[in-house]
Amino acid sequence: MTSPDRAPILRRRERFDSEIERVLVFADEGKPGVHDLVDRIVPFLERRCQEVVVHRDLRRACKRIQARPLPELELPDLVVVLGGDGSILSVVRALGEHPVPTIGINFGRIGFLASVLATHWYEALEELFSGQCVIEPRMRLAGQLHHASGAPVSAVSLNDMVVQRGAAQGMMTLSLSDSDRWVSDYRCDGLIVSSPSGSTAHSLAAGGPILAPSMRGLVVTPISPQSLSHRPMVMHPDSELEVSVAKSHGLVTLAVDGHGFYPMQVGDRLRVSRHPQTYPLLARPNSDPYARIRERLGWRGTFDLEPGIELDLERSPTSDVGEGEML
Repeated sequence: MTSPDRAPILRRRERFDSEIERVLVFADEGKPGVHDLVDRIVPFLERRCQEVVVHRDLRRACKRIQARPLPELELPDLVVVLGGDGSILSVVRALGEHPVPTIGINFGRIGFLASVLATHWYEALEELFSGQCVIEPRMRLAGQLHHASGAPVSAVSLNDMVVQRGAAQGMMTLSLSDSDRWVSDYRCDGLIVSSPSGSTAHSLAAGGPILAPSMRGLVVTPISPQSLSHRPMVMHPDSELEVSVAKSHGLVTLAVDGHGFYPMQVGDRLRVSRHPQTYPLLARPNSDPYARIRERLGWRGTFDLEPGIELDLERSPTSDVGEGEML
């Protein structure tokens, strides 16, 4: 039974029941199966909306919108993305100044952001147009790169901001502060500052924790730190972090959601904080974030044996192990 103080957690995902008149479809037709599904989805949408605009070359369209953002009068009521998590990140980056409710139909390998399976597109869109889908408000990161000389560069990310060394150089030293309070110096290959959405991306691969997607918090994860005592940390969502390059013998770059590589040098500082606006990703009404994690990461979640496998309890577990061998 769910306790009263725990019940509101899932209710924070508000139901999306807005009127939908204009839809923007972004399709990554470089992925197998996307072209055929676009041809099926567009008639479905046209029967329910006044206007459906399709971009079949997702990345080219996103670059064009980034260079010349859409006026507010031309913003859609809904964005449908056919692709993988990288496709979602491209669309979020393009529409960053004016977030639009976005649903992703997954044709990628993982699909934490593009959460709807391609085989379930019809059911998901039926739920959406009947007002059953929910909004998962995703926290974003706001960053400012301050060069030793020159004007600061601003960036916004849904997943992460990564300060990393070049491929052919040795370790560097990065200094981390929180609201002008020194945290630590890291001799490492890089430092990841991620949002909860990004906790299942580069940060997870570097040993970071998994955060619930709709919570708030900043995750700091070192990449291959020299000191094994340097562990990932979850920081307060109102933290104002600063990563500065203290020592380096070669190229240092800042990567924003795996794109936007900005060069850095000794003395440069990256300031990262919570963006004031969340991004509204849509999910199916009965979607379970824990089931999504189990499926995407291949967790069995049980000690039960796979079907067809039998355990012989009569045999000693070490009966076939010779001297000097290990199980």
